Parts: sequence; structure tokens; C-alpha cells
Amino acid sequence: MSDKIDPALLEEPSALQTHLGYRLTEWRADFARVELPLTPVLMNRQGLPHGGMHATLLDTAMGFAGCYTGDPERAQMALTLSLTVNYLGQARGALLIAEARRTGGGKSTYFAEATVRDETGSVIATGTGVFRYRRR
Repeated sequence: MSDKIDPALLEEPSALQTHLGYRLTEWRADFARVELPLTPVLMNRQGLPHGGMHATLLDTAMGFAGCYTGDPERAQMALTLSLTVNYLGQARGALLIAEARRTGGGKSTYFAEATVRDETGSVIATGTGVFRYRRR
């Protein structure tokens, strides 16, 4: 848990979150940060983090960035309509960090962008997405 998130807003981790080991470490209006410690099971045949991990972190962070309500009684969910990932570098550290920002949208859809870095600051991947809010 992070001191940058109101504990009342934290949800139970999904099965995927538990399996992969990522966690939401910061969440506020139009912003989310998700961190993933690298373990051997997340690596590809070359010993590098599998590209799917980058895509998962980008998608997850952008999803949270657009769904912050600040009210645990009004949880907001969204579905990914489009996700674009740009792979830019290789992780040198042991932690992947995705930071996402909601960049616009309206009543039913929103747009977001995100960056994945490692703890050394190296940019690993960037992404953009379009999301549709789910009805409550």
C-alpha cells in the first residue's frame, strides 16, 4: 500500500494483479502510477521483461487514471477500446514503473497516455489509449 492513495479507495487485487505482482502506488484525479517488481517468470527468452508486461502496465495505469472518483461508494470502471504501445528501450533495473495521465474525453469515453520506466529512469515504453466508461 502507498501513502499516496486513500486506503478507502483501494480495491481487492484482481487475480491477474496477484499473479503478476503489480500494485497501484499512486492514484488521484487524472493520474495513476503502477509498479511491477521484475521476477524470472516475467522474462522472455532473451532474459528481458516480456513486452506483454509493458502493455499490461500501460493499459492498467491508463485505466486507473481515467477512473478516479475519490469516493469509494462510486467506483468507476472502464473498458479499453484502443491501446497503442511503443517499445523504446530495455529495462536495466529490477522495477517497472508506469505513470499515466488522462488527457481528455467526455461523458462516455476518455483518452490517456502513459510511460513505462525502470527505477533507473530509463524509458522503456510509451502508450496511448481510448477507454469507454462502464455504466454503474
